[in-house]
Amino acid sequence: MIDLHTTVQIGDTGLRVPRIGLGTASLGNFLRPISDEDATAVIARALDRGIRYLDTAPLYGHGLAERRVRAAIADIPRDELVISTKVGRLLREGAPRDESQYFDGEPFYKDVPSAGPVWDFSEYGIRRSVEESMQRVGVDRFDILHLHDPDDHFDQASTTGYKALSELRADGRVQAIGAGMNRTPVLTELVRECDLDVILLAGRYTLLDQSGMDELLPMCARRATSVVAGGVFNSGVLIDPEPGTTFDYVPASPEVIDRARRIRGICDRHGVPLAAAAVQFPLAHPQVCSVLLGPRSLGELDMDLGLLSVDIPAALWADLRAADLLRPDAPCPE
Repeated sequence: MIDLHTTVQIGDTGLRVPRIGLGTASLGNFLRPISDEDATAVIARALDRGIRYLDTAPLYGHGLAERRVRAAIADIPRDELVISTKVGRLLREGAPRDESQYFDGEPFYKDVPSAGPVWDFSEYGIRRSVEESMQRVGVDRFDILHLHDPDDHFDQASTTGYKALSELRADGRVQAIGAGMNRTPVLTELVRECDLDVILLAGRYTLLDQSGMDELLPMCARRATSVVAGGVFNSGVLIDPEPGTTFDYVPASPEVIDRARRIRGICDRHGVPLAAAAVQFPLAHPQVCSVLLGPRSLGELDMDLGLLSVDIPAALWADLRAADLLRPDAPCPE
């Protein structure tokens, strides 16, 4: 049983985050649109169920997710919440098309406002991004700020971007700073070169993919950098590994589906839903402070929260190791 009220300290800061948080990419019309009312209802239900950590970003729905967070938290005392957002993109009219946000000619975010994301990791861009996010979310501060997807912008992110975040932290305008992305090489270098309190690692420390253990998580351990694990279902394949499912937001390959099915087969033998093992697994790593859930509906939220109370026998993890489906050095829940 994972307690929603249990908190863990971020790095060497005084900030504590709950073990379970709510990610809001899907609530920003990721892959398919949902209404303001339905998105706000998911956040409100999560708050009612005890979730107090919300992660958002300007990219998510081109501001939709941040505005929907604002609507849902209006009656919640600010001090009861941990809220993180991201910097590195400003929303501007006439923004050039960013091919990283498209697949097969279609955008990942559907039915979004016309102002699109423009890369900007300058000191001015970071500070402006924070101010605009505060307006959209309706808060006067954030607890965590992440450099967002700086894969192709390492030089600027690690210099001017990091400098701006470091100054905001020193001024007390934010408690923890970090970086969030789904590829590990640049993230490892940012942890190595910058004084980051936390990172948000999406999809690279999961039941299917533990590649974050190669270099990134050991570097985080050396630097006392906490890890928030996102994308723990690898965008769907660890919920229902059937043809047509997705991995890293695009159709999963036959090889990925086969590996996920083999994991599911072992879970089935132990009477454990694959998704339950997927959501509970990352929390056993000592660097992982929190796991983000990313439901897009009330039904998905209730399902996700129910997975947290599933009892998983130690034999399941042992069988996964024996089948070479889990790294021998990967910590497992007790």
